[in-house]
Amino acid sequence: MLLSLVVHTYSLRYWFPAAVMIGTAPAYVLSWGACRLISAFLPSRIYRKMDDHLYNIYQSLILFFFENYTGVEIVIYGDIPKNKENVVYLSNHQCTADWIIADMLAIRQKALGHVRYVLKDGLKWLPLYGWYFSQHGGVYVKRNAKFDEKAMKKKLSSQTVLGTPMYLVIFPEGTRYNPELKKMISDSQAFSAKEGLAILDHVLTPRMKASHIAIETMRNHLDAVYDVTVVYEGTLGKSSERHPAPSMPEFLCKECPRVHIHFERVDVKEIPPESVFFRRWLHERFEIKDQMLTTFYESEDPDKKGRFPGEADTSTAMAIDWLGFGYAAAIALGGFMGYKRKGSVMSLIAGLLFGSIAAYGAFMISNDPTKTFYSLFASGALTIVMGMRFKKSGKIMPGGIMAGLSLLMVLRLLFMGVIVM
Repeated sequence: MLLSLVVHTYSLRYWFPAAVMIGTAPAYVLSWGACRLISAFLPSRIYRKMDDHLYNIYQSLILFFFENYTGVEIVIYGDIPKNKENVVYLSNHQCTADWIIADMLAIRQKALGHVRYVLKDGLKWLPLYGWYFSQHGGVYVKRNAKFDEKAMKKKLSSQTVLGTPMYLVIFPEGTRYNPELKKMISDSQAFSAKEGLAILDHVLTPRMKASHIAIETMRNHLDAVYDVTVVYEGTLGKSSERHPAPSMPEFLCKECPRVHIHFERVDVKEIPPESVFFRRWLHERFEIKDQMLTTFYESEDPDKKGRFPGEADTSTAMAIDWLGFGYAAAIALGGFMGYKRKGSVMSLIAGLLFGSIAAYGAFMISNDPTKTFYSLFASGALTIVMGMRFKKSGKIMPGGIMAGLSLLMVLRLLFMGVIVM
């Protein structure tokens, strides 16, 4: 009985955030659809700005769970520019959580809405997400001889012409490094030896085509390349052996207490345009990664083992607006109950939509207590709408309770504004 309770509680660590993230996806897609219709007759740049803002809202919700909910400590080595830039982000690849690390860095530059991905072709079949990532400016590529160079160039060129803000995430290894997959590692090393390249132990031999096409197609639009190296602390064993990196569910289950991120900015002017020299440049960047990872995992010097070179800036999770998130959950639950009891699709849509806005507002307040606009918008609108519904029906459930909760939230936010001022 006790073991069953422990297992159930442990699984809730994953299922709760997963349910919220997946459950709000339809409302987000509907919001995006409305945005697309509204902007159909407007210049493409306006649509892109609206799309980036909506993407920022949804990704902020996801990032809340991966950084704030888990309480993971982010240790950054290197100086991240304070201003937004148009960049290509190149990183080692170990697990599905690597995509979230890119978000963690982008939000620190207030560039979360500009994140776009180069993804393997099979991911385009993911329900909702696969289709939307392409709409948002992502590129799907095949890792074999069927790589469509023209399609990638066309898509990135169109983004450049529109002046689309770019934070393009690429994992040049093409697949995830897993220390338990010895054959994959040995095959990668054999290829390096055959090509006369340095043999790598803690990363795979990088594939240059997607990175080269991206940088050359957008060269006049880009400011820099961000060279990022990531280590999940739980992968360092007691005997210096390396363990597999955590999956997204394991990360959400708080199995990774700390993430080490080495960041280096490379000006785009320093990157050779010719493919033969670019290939050598990229491999040398991965040689540097491999050397840092070898020191991290294998160094006998206790001052060097378990860390990257340089000064470390520790970034801990922000204070969480639990009341705000609880209110958002109540809105979403109310919408679901309206659908379950009366079959009201509008209740479900409204609950998910306003719940998402309230959740984003709580996230913004967690970042900065002065940013109350979204929370005020959601609670203020529901105070009026549900108050009118209560006045008309006289029923406590759901109009009266939701109007009361919303009014209390409005008063709380106004009081917070006075305190901050």
